Amino acid sequence: MELNYDVVVIGAGHAGCEAAAASAKLGAKTCLVTMDMNKIAQMSCNPAIGGIAKGQIVREIDALGGYTGIVTDRTAIQFRMLNRSKGPAMWSPRAQCDRAKFICEWRKILENCDNLSIWQDQARELLVDEDTKQAIGVKTYMDVTIKAKSVIITAGTFLNGLMHIGKTKLEGGRCAEPASKELTESITKHGIVCGRMKTGTPVRIDGRSVHFEDMQEQPGDSVCQNFSFIEKTHSLPQLPCWITYTNTDTHERLRAGLADSPLYNGQIQSIGPRYCPSIETKLVTFADKDQHQLFLEPEGVDTQEYYLNGFSSSLPIDVQLEALRKIECFRDVQVYRPGYAIEYDYFDPTQLYHTLESKIVENLYFAGQVNGTTGYEEAAGQGLIAGINAALKLQGKDSFVLHRDEAYIGVLIDDLVTKGVDEPYRMFTSRAEYRILLRQDDADARLTERSYNIGLATKQRYDYWLEKKEWIEKIIGFCKNFSVKAIYINDALESLGSVPLKKGCKLIDLITRPQITILSLEKHIKALEQFLSTIPNRREEIIEAAEIQIKYDGYIKREREIADKMLRLENIKIRGKFDYENIKSLSTEARQKLIKINPETLAQASRIPGVSPSDINVLLVLMGR
Repeated sequence: MELNYDVVVIGAGHAGCEAAAASAKLGAKTCLVTMDMNKIAQMSCNPAIGGIAKGQIVREIDALGGYTGIVTDRTAIQFRMLNRSKGPAMWSPRAQCDRAKFICEWRKILENCDNLSIWQDQARELLVDEDTKQAIGVKTYMDVTIKAKSVIITAGTFLNGLMHIGKTKLEGGRCAEPASKELTESITKHGIVCGRMKTGTPVRIDGRSVHFEDMQEQPGDSVCQNFSFIEKTHSLPQLPCWITYTNTDTHERLRAGLADSPLYNGQIQSIGPRYCPSIETKLVTFADKDQHQLFLEPEGVDTQEYYLNGFSSSLPIDVQLEALRKIECFRDVQVYRPGYAIEYDYFDPTQLYHTLESKIVENLYFAGQVNGTTGYEEAAGQGLIAGINAALKLQGKDSFVLHRDEAYIGVLIDDLVTKGVDEPYRMFTSRAEYRILLRQDDADARLTERSYNIGLATKQRYDYWLEKKEWIEKIIGFCKNFSVKAIYINDALESLGSVPLKKGCKLIDLITRPQITILSLEKHIKALEQFLSTIPNRREEIIEAAEIQIKYDGYIKREREIADKMLRLENIKIRGKFDYENIKSLSTEARQKLIKINPETLAQASRIPGVSPSDINVLLVLMGR
């Protein structure tokens, strides 16, 4: 049997779902291949979306016209805005989700997406035209040939996946799901380099066996916000998470089992995620700690299953259970399944362009954990960009690339293709040099118009942004022009912990004070209250966005100037203009790295580890700059 499409996407995880939806919405006839339609967008690890920097990525996906934020809002059972005590550049939304309903919502979206078909099967072989070195489709285990003009690989942890529980090894991409055993080999035979990485997941606990009275309750925010700029529904009940701690007895039992840990007996050779270590890694790395914090997170509103965040492990089952029962709240604990580690294949991302297309095989794209990343959000962001570019290229249109000053997704992809990875890559706010410009509240300002111009973001989404933009400007204009007299406002200022005025001022000068917010002044200034009452919808969201622009105006302008200076280097194209091997004034390391990465611009070259400022100056001189 033979099927024919414009784009075929291999794997229906978070990257695959966003890639398939994006290419289909842009008009490409798309096929999404998945082993199990009931596991579409499965949350393989914790049942949560967002977090530090990850929440910003989800807002960006939504602003671009993706679906992760919408699905999260529809299935959220707890919302929290992290880092509220810090500046707005650090605020990061996070939501616990109902795992089963998350899958159902994604499947509903995909099954009703024009130009998108789903094929339940397993990809076995990448098909490449040897004469043109172009990807032309895949073959499956059902002996179906799916011809396509572009292929997007989003296979997650399934490529030669091997799970470890103590000395027990099981082939699989996830618990009770088979590994993909031949696809990697059919890709690497064309000269694409692969490696091995490791990740892990914790034990899943039966809530009926937990003594919640011995735990600390962690409720969500009292006001439940949204990830999506257009979706405004929260239909599910909001549930708490729970906090507890390991103890010295737990640690003693875990240490006694380290000899059987695949991480320490040589059974696992690959590198795991630095910022999400297993419990055994914590014991070894932080040997002086008597306790480690654990979070018990609900998997949904209709299940007793709980996820134990902070207790990822590949130790034998009996060691995991006995160690848990040393914790008072888990003294009678029963589990649904143990934690395990998993090794899988990934492909060196420096072999990709910023579009996520392979430099070696044309029309072949990679997105998600196969690029060496970890996390649903990082995967979804890559999938969206791969899907967009696959469709645009088929239509003969310019590629869609996000720069480091435009999006965390741009930072993520630039880090991958420029620096590569030596461990599973996780996004943090510290990785972005323009954090003030990349806030979670302004993702629509940065990205929606760009996406609308290529045909991905809908008119509804674009109009929402235009309305919000208009009202932000109106609020700022009102605050600049409205005068406040000291006699009428000083009592209010003192009640808010702010210094009284000696003379009148403009309202905007009050709002720049750290103790003052627009909403806190609303009830004290009648004209302000009347003005704000005319905002037709999304009142709090719009007021907050305007306030951030007022309070941080100087910082935003300064960072914009710095970013614009770097953009001058971004505009200097160098790919194909140099024979690096013969530029002897470059350092040996710089020549080697520039040959390997073959950067598109001088700015990208400047970010390559091993390329010094003096090497960049050499290239500038050779270009006559």
